[in-house]
Amino acid sequence: MTTEPVRKPRLSQGQRLLRLLKSILDPRAIGHMFKIVNFYNTTHVAELRQAQKGRGLRISPTASFANGRNIVLGDRVHIGAGCYVWGGPGRGRVVLGDDVLMAPGVMLTAANYRFNDGGPVTEQAMDEADIIIGRDVWLGYGVVVLPGVTIGDGAIVGAGTVVRKNLPAGAIAVGNPARIVGQRSQKALPPSVNIT
Repeated sequence: MTTEPVRKPRLSQGQRLLRLLKSILDPRAIGHMFKIVNFYNTTHVAELRQAQKGRGLRISPTASFANGRNIVLGDRVHIGAGCYVWGGPGRGRVVLGDDVLMAPGVMLTAANYRFNDGGPVTEQAMDEADIIIGRDVWLGYGVVVLPGVTIGDGAIVGAGTVVRKNLPAGAIAVGNPARIVGQRSQKALPPSVNIT
């Protein structure tokens, strides 16, 4: 069976303008726009308003927050695109120290659904525990940090790592589950961090 090559049709400037006008005037698009604004407000603006925030923050507009009253952001924290910082619905806190750097796609959640209580998972209680991220910590792309974890000052967590247990100051960790593969040198850490 042979197939003929197919080329993508090229639209003229007028056709592109007409397509834009149709999309703007489409009531479904207008309704969807309101849903997007509502989602952004409820997962970013309103939750961040409740969080305790330090100075000099750099937060992507696509970052998502939950239970902002249980979130503490230190000075100069950088939260990349598509990150999730979810405090627990009760008392589970997420605390980020000064100078934390979160690459895109990082997930921090201070609560997990239970799964053996019967019924649908979403109707079961949640287990909560604080997440504490020390100062000068770098969380690489796609890192997941689960409830109850403390990551010490100056640690580096590699892309795609799932952190289920505490990591000491200056540790370099990768994998699922996270395993320590190295240690930052003392001179690379902030002066007040001691890894000896």
